[in-house]
Amino acid sequence: MSELEAIRLDKWLWTARFFKTRKLAAEAISGGKVHVSEQRTKPGKEVKVGAMLSISKDNYRWEVTIVAINGQRRSAKEAVLLYEESVESLAKREKQIIQNRERRELFDFSGKDHKPNKKERRLIHQFKQG
Repeated sequence: MSELEAIRLDKWLWTARFFKTRKLAAEAISGGKVHVSEQRTKPGKEVKVGAMLSISKDNYRWEVTIVAINGQRRSAKEAVLLYEESVESLAKREKQIIQNRERRELFDFSGKDHKPNKKERRLIHQFKQG
C-alpha cells in the first residue's frame, strides 16, 4: 500500500479505523487499552509490519498483526487490509456480539429515557411522601 517502514502507533490505529481520531487513539494507548507484544506502550511508539497488537474498545478485544502501513486514512475496505486478526480473537468477538444482541432482544430496552413531565413529577412526590 505504501513505502513506509514504520509509523506512530496512534496514527496507525487511526488509519486502520479502530478510532475516529488520533486523539482518541492516543488516549486509549495511554489508558492501557492498546498493547504491543503484550506490553503497555506510548502513543509515539514506532510500529512496523509484523507487530502484534492487542486492542480493547467498547468491551470488545482485537488481537491483530500489522500487515501493512499506510500514512493516510482511507476507506474501511482498504483499512481492513492493514491488519490480520487472529482466528481466536475473531471467534471470541463474534460470540460476544451474538450474546449482546440476544441480551438486547431479551431485555427489550426501548430507549425511552425521558425527563418526567409535571404530572409525573407530582406522582413521584406523592409516592415519596405518602
